[in-house]
Formats: sequence, structure tokens, C-alpha cells
Amino acid sequence: MSHGGADGLHEIILVVKDVRVSARFYETVVGLQSRGEPSDEWASFATISLEHPQWLGITRGPLLFEEHSPLPAGERFGPVHFALRAKDATPEAFLENADKFGVEVLGPQTWEGRMKGVSYYFYDPDNNLVEYWWPDESLRE
Repeated sequence: MSHGGADGLHEIILVVKDVRVSARFYETVVGLQSRGEPSDEWASFATISLEHPQWLGITRGPLLFEEHSPLPAGERFGPVHFALRAKDATPEAFLENADKFGVEVLGPQTWEGRMKGVSYYFYDPDNNLVEYWWPDESLRE
């Protein structure tokens, strides 16, 4: 059922050690657009555009209802892997920018089938493995 916008993933929240360091990383290295001025507690980024409701949130925590986790404090969160669809037409600008900031980029990984395209991988300041994916544009209808 559609609700007037795009269906699918709405938001990912990362629990990080330093919100401002992570916010700077996602803005300068990854190129995401901030949804407002980051604070010591929270930052939010548009993964597509400010008009498109898919966000990456960054917080020091706690998260809502975190106290109900079956895991003890300190063991509830850890590094995750997630993929972002790249905004640039080709990887070159991203790779140059990552190199400028001293970010090690792994890959490329070429995909066939449902994810046809190419991905590059890198770790953020909190050891989350981020995948930046360029779809094969020949698949567009």
C-alpha cells in the first residue's frame, strides 16, 4: 500500500561514539546532505534528497525502548553493514574524495543478477561497513 511517497526503507539509525565526527564523515566523504545542524547527540542525513523520505540518523544513544533489549548495556549495538545507492554517475569522484580524506576503499565488487552493478566498500569512524553501489544503468526502463 502506497502512502503518497516511496515505499521501502525509511530510516537507519547508527549508534556512534562521537556524533560530530561521524556527521562530518558522512557529509564530507560520503556526500550525504544534512537535514539540519548536527549536535553532540544527533545528526540526520538524506540518503537520496531532502524531499525523499529515506534517512540516515546518527546518535550516541540511547535509542527509544533500548532498555527492553534482551542484551545488556554495552552489548546492544555494534558495527553493521548497509548499502547506499551512489549519487554520482560513476565512482571516480567518490574514489578521489575518499582518497583525499585518507579513507581506505575496498573493491570494486561487480554484481550480476538482482543487484547488477558495482560496489565499493569502506569503514566509517565506528567500524560500520558502508557499501556504495552504482547500479548498471542499462537496466533502467
